[in-house]
Amino acid sequence: MHRIDCPWCGVRDEAEFQYQGDATVDPAPIGVDEDAAYRAVYLRGNPMGWHLEWWHHVGGCRRFVKVLRHTASHEIAATGYPDEELIAETGHVGEEQGVRR
Repeated sequence: MHRIDCPWCGVRDEAEFQYQGDATVDPAPIGVDEDAAYRAVYLRGNPMGWHLEWWHHVGGCRRFVKVLRHTASHEIAATGYPDEELIAETGHVGEEQGVRR
């Protein structure tokens, strides 16, 4: 089980959170045509490696947390506020993390 460090509540079990998606792309704006909405919701990448994600703390403060997580190992390198730029040293040779958003 993941342990996610909520910036407001501290470290909590993954069961208190709900995955909300990719934090590196903006959702389709309201009122776009059907094709653009389809592409934004269903046609997205499935990256392997370090990835910036949104997690919603549904069992706690109900705020959104930005999480830097490895999609293969599920290791969490950093967490932060929604407007925070996350950069973390992953501890893996050649992989100093530079994912920003």
